Amino acid sequence: MNDPRIASDERWWTPLRRTRDRNHRTGLQTLIVGGGAAARTLIRDLRRSPDYGLHPVGCLDDDPRVRSVSGVPVLGQLSDLRRTIREHGLEAVVVAIPSLPPATLSALVRDATDTGTHVRFLPSFLSALERTARAADMRTVRFSALLGRQERRVLHPPTRTALAGARVLVTGAGGSIGQELCRQIRSYDPAALYMLDHDESNLHGLQLELDGAALLDNPDVLIADIRDQARIQQIFQAVRPGIVFHAAAHKHLPLLERHPCEGVKSNVLGTQNLVRAALQAGADRFVLISTDKAADPRSILGATKRLAEMVVQLHATGRTQVCSVRFGNVLGSRGSFLTAVAGQLDRGDPVTVTDPEVTRFFMTVEEAVGLVLSAAPMAEYGETFVLDMGEPVRIVDLVRRYAEQLHAPDVQIRYTGLRPGEKLHETLFSGCEERLATADPAIWATRPARLPDDFSGRLGELYAAAAGGQDARVRAQLEDLMPDYTAARAGDAELASASAMPYPDEF
Repeated sequence: MNDPRIASDERWWTPLRRTRDRNHRTGLQTLIVGGGAAARTLIRDLRRSPDYGLHPVGCLDDDPRVRSVSGVPVLGQLSDLRRTIREHGLEAVVVAIPSLPPATLSALVRDATDTGTHVRFLPSFLSALERTARAADMRTVRFSALLGRQERRVLHPPTRTALAGARVLVTGAGGSIGQELCRQIRSYDPAALYMLDHDESNLHGLQLELDGAALLDNPDVLIADIRDQARIQQIFQAVRPGIVFHAAAHKHLPLLERHPCEGVKSNVLGTQNLVRAALQAGADRFVLISTDKAADPRSILGATKRLAEMVVQLHATGRTQVCSVRFGNVLGSRGSFLTAVAGQLDRGDPVTVTDPEVTRFFMTVEEAVGLVLSAAPMAEYGETFVLDMGEPVRIVDLVRRYAEQLHAPDVQIRYTGLRPGEKLHETLFSGCEERLATADPAIWATRPARLPDDFSGRLGELYAAAAGGQDARVRAQLEDLMPDYTAARAGDAELASASAMPYPDEF
């Protein structure tokens, strides 16, 4: 069975825990496209570094004189890619012809992704192979050791049924979660995949990875600000998506404590703009990516994401099935915990941690997105799904395990104290939420609570306060709208201290 997941750009070359094959090697069964010097170098380096998780078993080349490449047999020509993948049960493709014309490369990528196979390109792969700085070298990271459990592999038939042939739109497509959503959705053969972001650089990088070229002239690449209601409605009426995954958000906890109005504009108003546009365009499903910080929120991040969940619930009245999916911190995402800690270790600095007892729930980006896709077909009445992330992990333990893997066991840790809005321990459910089982044991649901009276009108007042930059009024209105939210106070600690914990509270 092909694994539809594909790792994020920061960690795709990390070990992929596979069962050993008959030759006692581990790794995805990999097809190398090319038979020249670049392919020989690639095969050599993969053999030297089995922890990259790719095991070359065959090559494709159009030169009939090339029968094997460094002992790896040539299985056909480039036009035989689909047949070769299916006949040999291959799981990954690495294109090792740097001079391949863009049109040919795009055709190869389409053929490979149509079979659900991972695709990588030689230039980015070699740059990963050549990284030597410990801050960037994550290829030896064993995520199961950090998590204290095995990563989940998710592949549910209802997910494939829902996505195959669908018109899918992903907001925040250039972010870590959005990129992984696009990778996994692509493997389910949608009729169209629309990638929306306000950052053209992120879109450029994503299109380059998925298509092998990035001219940004593809109608599937959309630039827009989710706060711009008119622009969002224009896009939805034009592309008519059947399924929407909403990953765009402000998500850095200390920054939003300083700028609550911006959190409201993006996380709440932006969500309402999108879900309304989805309903008006006749979408079948709308899925909000939320966070565990929305449970009994203490921060602006948690409060605005909880309010976004409530906005989604408000619109669970038509034919469009809407839901939210809540999960915790993501390992291996851009700018996340591991990257920041690795940088501190590489510089010889102490690793900063807020408190010796602080714990967090962690998932890898692949398993989080896999579970999000599995939850999407379950939506019925605006519920919030909560992903089972195992037991919470002490940050101190995670730092020490990671340092050992980077061969820096004598790590020094400096404690800085919790920042405003941070909890010592996160929860997955608010005290007033009922925990319900679903058909998937890794996914729970909460029954929606009754929305406050005149919810829509009070949202309008909140938006007006945010538009006017009235921070104190926004905090007060958030507390008024959500009785389970307790705002952090200025006296709790120094807001967004420079000595704070090194990773963003990013879901």
